Amino acid sequence: MAPSSQPAREPLVSLVVPVFNEIEAIDAFYERATQALGALEGMAYEIVFIDDGSVDGSYQRLAQFAKQNARIRVLKLSRNFGHQIAISAGIDFAKGDCAVIIDADLQDPPEVVADMIAKWREGFDVVYGVRSDRAGETPIKLATATMFYRLLGRLTNIHIPANVGDFRLMSRRVVEQLKQLREKDRFVRGLVSWVGFPQTSITYKRDRRFAGETKYPFRKMLKFAFDGITSFSTMPLKLATWTGYASAILAVLYLLSVFVQKLMGYTVDGWATIMVAMLFMGSVQLICLGILGEYLGRVFNEVKPRPMYIVEEDLTSGPDAPGA
Repeated sequence: MAPSSQPAREPLVSLVVPVFNEIEAIDAFYERATQALGALEGMAYEIVFIDDGSVDGSYQRLAQFAKQNARIRVLKLSRNFGHQIAISAGIDFAKGDCAVIIDADLQDPPEVVADMIAKWREGFDVVYGVRSDRAGETPIKLATATMFYRLLGRLTNIHIPANVGDFRLMSRRVVEQLKQLREKDRFVRGLVSWVGFPQTSITYKRDRRFAGETKYPFRKMLKFAFDGITSFSTMPLKLATWTGYASAILAVLYLLSVFVQKLMGYTVDGWATIMVAMLFMGSVQLICLGILGEYLGRVFNEVKPRPMYIVEEDLTSGPDAPGA
């Protein structure tokens, strides 16, 4: 008797959703995301929510979703590890043939995922969303974001277009490569660009935040920008070396000016010697510190054997539930 043929498995898309204090938006996001994913033809889906230490009841609401829907998985991190770490945790647990990163504030529309999947089916491994319009964002934020990406492009060898965030689709092979990159100071959009493979973009209109306040005030945006630059460039370390060389040049110029003053009779005994010695020794110290920093800065964060994150609870009612 001929063996019975089993129907082919539908491709699976994993929606990776970091959540931190989004109780006001989470119900609306869940409704729109499940509707958008359920309307995909020939695709199954799962939604991986990562609760990043919420204190407003977001986790309890996500737990209810997991009990009601077998397609929902909820990871509760033991504390707030940060947005980029939460994304990385979701990528680690995503089981799909492709994975889409999206925030729960509904600024990035879940309906755009269908367009990303269409590009993925054409053969692209990464499909990132380019914002044609960024409603609700101040001119200062838009200007600083543009400056950051221009600076990042000049200081590094990776290319991240302007008006692009973490909202993107990644194929399974990109996900597997990202899972091997365990550096602690995460800049996910930079890592995705660094991995390579065929990449393309789609354009969409970014909406205003559905509810609540932004989780990226200016202080966090500044740290995020610094993490992005230092993750892919040693330029900040080299700045110390350049400062040392500049100080040495200034010391030489000052020494020449002292000779001129001496010839003209405008000088104070002992003052010139002390100042030149201080400038010269300071410049030598900065040069040495810059050289040491080139090496120490690269290994400091990686030598600490800490895990990137800690999962306190893993909730799902599906077949892959813990203990199932």
